[in-house]
Amino acid sequence: MTFRYYTATTLDGFLADDRDNLDWLLSQPLEKGGPMNYDDFFSRVGCAVMGATTYKWLLDHEVSDGKPWPYEIPTFIFTHRALTPVSDTITVVAGNPADFRDRLVEAADGRDIWVVGGGDLAAQFAEAGMLDDVIVTFAPVTLGSGRPLFPRPYDFELQDFARNGAFLCARYSPVGPRSASAPV
Repeated sequence: MTFRYYTATTLDGFLADDRDNLDWLLSQPLEKGGPMNYDDFFSRVGCAVMGATTYKWLLDHEVSDGKPWPYEIPTFIFTHRALTPVSDTITVVAGNPADFRDRLVEAADGRDIWVVGGGDLAAQFAEAGMLDDVIVTFAPVTLGSGRPLFPRPYDFELQDFARNGAFLCARYSPVGPRSASAPV
């Protein structure tokens, strides 16, 4: 069982633009069965966690027009907002990820836990010692501003990389918070 942050980002490190738009991602060529692809990744996932903004994006873009919630696995929404679950597989929680570690592990039932996003939630999982892998696909586009990939100073160690269509795919292990360097 591994805690994995699997996401895509622009070259300048944004998950979405200022309006939470993902047009930049959905317009790039990608090999469905290529390296570090979503289907292979998701086949090992037993539980998902996400923040309220990611949940709202899914409701607006994936659950619109009567489509069902896209995940049958247990999904935990970390937020301080009052949200209504649209599926009986969704649990809304508030607090530090460490407070929910046992519940997440139990819900994953021996499979991986996917930290879907956003970047701030992934950083909270890392700070709680609950992030084992960061798998990022980098799209050949810049946005200039938006939702950051990981909004904390943090060091990572590259474990693997590959090309999938237009994307550079990389897998990192979190090393730890980046300490402020001493003045020179």
